[in-house]
Amino acid sequence: MTLNIGWIGCGRHARQMLLPQLGINDIRIAALCDRDEAAMARVGHEYGVTSLYSDYRDLVAQPGLDLIGMAVGPDLHQHASIAALERGLPVFMEKPPAATAAGARAVAEASRAAGQPVIVGFMKRYSTGNRIAKNILDKGDFGQILGVTGTYMTAPTYFQGEPDYSGFYLHHCVHYMDLIPWLTGDDFGDMSVRKISPSPGKILFHLGFTADNGVIGNVVMGTVQSRGTPMEELRIMGDHVRLEIDNIIKVALYRDPAFKADDPAATLDAASDTLSWTPNFTAAANEDHKGYKALVADAAATVRGEDRNVPTIEDGLRAMERLERMIALLEK
Repeated sequence: MTLNIGWIGCGRHARQMLLPQLGINDIRIAALCDRDEAAMARVGHEYGVTSLYSDYRDLVAQPGLDLIGMAVGPDLHQHASIAALERGLPVFMEKPPAATAAGARAVAEASRAAGQPVIVGFMKRYSTGNRIAKNILDKGDFGQILGVTGTYMTAPTYFQGEPDYSGFYLHHCVHYMDLIPWLTGDDFGDMSVRKISPSPGKILFHLGFTADNGVIGNVVMGTVQSRGTPMEELRIMGDHVRLEIDNIIKVALYRDPAFKADDPAATLDAASDTLSWTPNFTAAANEDHKGYKALVADAAATVRGEDRNVPTIEDGLRAMERLERMIALLEK
């Protein structure tokens, strides 16, 4: 079943990361919307789309659409999603789902009222290393999670020299407001922060937390590293076992091996020695380790009525609520 999508937002992110995933999931771009007419015309030419709109309200009113997709700003995510839901259309949107938790709550209420899903682009759940880690944790052999440490860094980029970090919080930090509870299986309980800012636009902070299920953790986030270097790492600690995920593509599972040096018969034991995985980038395979391809595949299946464990607007609302708690601590 081919799905006809009306897509809002023809910027670089949509063009490079999201739109290429639609066709391979049998989603046809039936209409486009953007205030930048040149960008929209370029995307329309690439995908053979002739229904072009400058106002999202006109796009969602076009007959024959099966869903609405979007990668725009947080406020427009909220308002365009609600407009689509009021017409009975399911929604796929990039994160964040709104500029505020109240806005995300309004989208969640509209989703419930319409009986239509809103799928939020938390692709970190689908990043290869994170997905492997989650499957290991869910399998049960890992045992109780005791602690989590994580790092998510970026550069000042588009807010260089500005003391307003809202763009960093909404477009970057919100990922870990979803990812960490998804991995640990419970919400943040107590939260605390320590921060340093060497100059406007540059911030580094440590978020400490105790999850409701007792997992303790610390996440380091900031804008003081180059995007040209690896940005992410996760360490998940259990009892004599730990998972390490570096740069979303290197996974190591450490267990409780015997010492090797004094054992002349030492070998590698599949039951206790370290298991590790890294991708083969020379393979002739169209793999997307960032996770967009798998996310869009699950979104398409959900719209077609299949049961997939996609990140929903309810997940987006909870992430926004956690984010606002963190921001309040940072701005005290």
